[in-house]
Amino acid sequence: MAQPRVHPNAAAAAGDLEMGGNGGVFPPLPVRGQPASVNQQQLGGGPHTWVGNDANTLLVVATLITTLTYQLGTSIPGGYWQQDTTAASRDGKEQVTYRAGDPIMRDLHRPRYWVFMGASWVGFASSMMMTLSLLVRMPVDSRHVRWSFVVAYSSLVLTFVVSQPKTHLSLDLLIWAAVLVFLWIIVSLHPDRRARVIQELCCGGRDT
Repeated sequence: MAQPRVHPNAAAAAGDLEMGGNGGVFPPLPVRGQPASVNQQQLGGGPHTWVGNDANTLLVVATLITTLTYQLGTSIPGGYWQQDTTAASRDGKEQVTYRAGDPIMRDLHRPRYWVFMGASWVGFASSMMMTLSLLVRMPVDSRHVRWSFVVAYSSLVLTFVVSQPKTHLSLDLLIWAAVLVFLWIIVSLHPDRRARVIQELCCGGRDT
């Protein structure tokens, strides 16, 4: 006896075990305008990935980073010389004059000063690039937007650690590199792969 044809979206008859009561033998057709959350999660666009972020939210974050880096660049740790100051050099033979308005950090800790200023300028430029990219509707998951965020955010960390007194400059740079790699893992990898990578880095691949 021939079986009757069932429309894919036909409702299941009561007690029909073959239909399973799920609205037909085949999965229901997609409804126009309904978000495909399952498909987005399968493609790596779920709420726990970088793609799940809203462009307007990232625009606010980029603006905040721009404001912070601007304030850091204009507020150098140690301040500025309030008046012309003359001091003897380390060998005691030459007189060194510090001009009023010059950064104290530049005259007394020159390598640390240039790292601080470089980090603040790079962070400012990266946050501006991220803001411009989002304003021109560049995709959130584009490499350009992600790299701009990672560089800008890690530059904030570098300016903070460099401004701390009595820290070794090479250690500050090592911390910045570690933060840079960590942020790139967070914003680039799928949550499952991200968990495996973090476990490999922290636990050496051993099961806990």
